[in-house]
Amino acid sequence: MTGFRRLGAMLAPVLLFAGIGVAGAATVTDAQGTRDLPDRPKTVVVFDLAALDTLDALGVEVKGVPDWAMAGDLAKYRDAAYAKVGSLFEPDFEAVAALEPDLIVVGGRSQKHFAALSDIAPVLDLTPDNNDFRGSVKRNAEAIGTLFGKEAEVAGRLQKLDATTARLREMTADKGTGLVVLTTGGKISAYGPGSRFSEVHDLYGLAAADPTIEATTHGQVISWEYILKVNPDWLIVIDRDAAIGKAETPARALLDNELVNRTRAATAGHIIYLDPVGMYLTSSGLRAEQAIADSFVAAFERP
Repeated sequence: MTGFRRLGAMLAPVLLFAGIGVAGAATVTDAQGTRDLPDRPKTVVVFDLAALDTLDALGVEVKGVPDWAMAGDLAKYRDAAYAKVGSLFEPDFEAVAALEPDLIVVGGRSQKHFAALSDIAPVLDLTPDNNDFRGSVKRNAEAIGTLFGKEAEVAGRLQKLDATTARLREMTADKGTGLVVLTTGGKISAYGPGSRFSEVHDLYGLAAADPTIEATTHGQVISWEYILKVNPDWLIVIDRDAAIGKAETPARALLDNELVNRTRAATAGHIIYLDPVGMYLTSSGLRAEQAIADSFVAAFERP
């Protein structure tokens, strides 16, 4: 690791001030604050899938990505044409340094490596803020827009997202209550306002069936009896096993039981199975956020 720190100490100033591969510097705000980063970087390494979602949607080319079973809009990044630079959690520092990147992008799962990666090249930290989730989505998208000359497209996409959110807030005014749950390994957890999956409450305005759920990273472990007790009008489901490619019992099979089927949500056909990849892995990405909002519009429009 010492060798990579020494390499970074030599590379970073050259990249930032000599302009190798970049046109200069641009001032952006990310999770680390407001600072200067390379303008129009040419060789980009990305560890965060939400950031990759935004970059891909904007047509920005990247060179290095995590070694992950990419799916959906990101499936093309499985190809060997994209260098694999580690996992979602642990960088392969040698692989990163070999690419001689102008910019490295990290997020929630890789943020802890910000300092070590900064010894190789400038790092953009796009970790979302659960205390101001939509604000951080905008901040991150605008940072990418500034660095890659995509300001107008980012502004247009954010305007559309705001309009969809405003529509959802109108739609949820008379929709009753909702409960967000995540299934994994045959178990189920609930997430309420202020949590990592609280968009339906905090952004879209659907009242929480249980506003006392503690906003922890892994949610509150619950039972089928609990779901019947809080009896939501809407049940919003995230299948974590499907998101990470594990062959476990699907969420639809787990929830098809006598207790859940007695809830208002089940009897009214108001169980929403969200795109697991979009919600669990690329949430806070600009394209993913629009898709999530659109899926709620479609669900709430149904009789």
